[in-house]
Amino acid sequence: MTENFQFTLKKTDGGARLGEVSMPRGTIRTPAFMPVGTVGTVKAMYLDQVRDAGADIILGNTYHLMLRPTAERVARLGGLHKLIRWDGPILTDSGGFQVMSLSGLRKLDEQGVTFKSHVDGSLHHMSPERSIEIQGLLDSDIQMQLDECVALPAEPREIERAMEMSLRWAERCKVAFGNQPGKAMFGIVQGGDIPALRVRSAAALADLDLKGYAVGGLAVGEPQAVMLNMLEETLPVLPTEKPRYLMGVGTPEDMLRSVARGIDMFDCVMPTRSGRHGLAFTRRGKVNIRNARHAEDMRPLDEQSNCPATRDYSRAYVHHLVRSNEALGGMLLSWNNLSYYQELMQGIRKAIAEGRFADFMAETEAEWARGDLDPV
Repeated sequence: MTENFQFTLKKTDGGARLGEVSMPRGTIRTPAFMPVGTVGTVKAMYLDQVRDAGADIILGNTYHLMLRPTAERVARLGGLHKLIRWDGPILTDSGGFQVMSLSGLRKLDEQGVTFKSHVDGSLHHMSPERSIEIQGLLDSDIQMQLDECVALPAEPREIERAMEMSLRWAERCKVAFGNQPGKAMFGIVQGGDIPALRVRSAAALADLDLKGYAVGGLAVGEPQAVMLNMLEETLPVLPTEKPRYLMGVGTPEDMLRSVARGIDMFDCVMPTRSGRHGLAFTRRGKVNIRNARHAEDMRPLDEQSNCPATRDYSRAYVHHLVRSNEALGGMLLSWNNLSYYQELMQGIRKAIAEGRFADFMAETEAEWARGDLDPV
């Protein structure tokens, strides 16, 4: 641990990077997957389980927390860490994506966005300064700039307008954030699926000399090839000595291939959302536990896993729970999925340290391709 925010790039293997982020509340080993705790909870999980699975950091959402229980209330209660019993680092996203996607009424201008709450219909205004203020009240360790995320596909003129607006907002967020020892504000690269705009955005953000950089506006429905191409265009423009965060990604395959191109941090709701809907991620690929073939299968999802949910409970039992709509089914599969994501990150870090990331990537993808265990 350190009293300051510091990123150390320890080794590279091709495009893949091994590093760590040191902060007063803990060290984040990278590449890292950040479980999403949108409203102060990683859905269907105890935070003790999240920590034991290997997570160094979790994510909270500014939009949701400002509406309920409100940032001011969280501050009065001692901050988000104290409220939810998590003593490690927390990253808060700016709320921009949720404002654009969830609010029923919104008016966007240079000053920010006025929107209607999806909870009770009340009106709110989110400016770059207000976004940083809310994240400060939450006392998060890594704070994100407010940006405008345009849904793809979109007209090039609209993508460019939003990208330029996001750059101006990044400058205002930097001023509002000021100097907070031990904490960081990240900028967000935008530009849709247009390489030239991505490069312009990344270069302008790099000139701001921020403590970290995120790539936003991807994993919103575009093909994986487009996402990877945008990374290949964007990442060489960003400083090598700063952490790189790909927002909202994704599947194990997305993450593995993005690490190969130089990404250090990820977050996604997929492992917990999929778990609540009966889908398990394993070293042998995806398993739909709802399928009838699991109804009398007493084998676990993976006897080699260190996760109790994966190793100690039979497929037959989890199948029964999920088909019966019992909450425990989603809890066990969410636990399995988050544990697998952390096991994948651990394997990636070990492979980079040993200089064999390409082999690890090939072996992992081959194992996924083999598919699940043979039927009993």
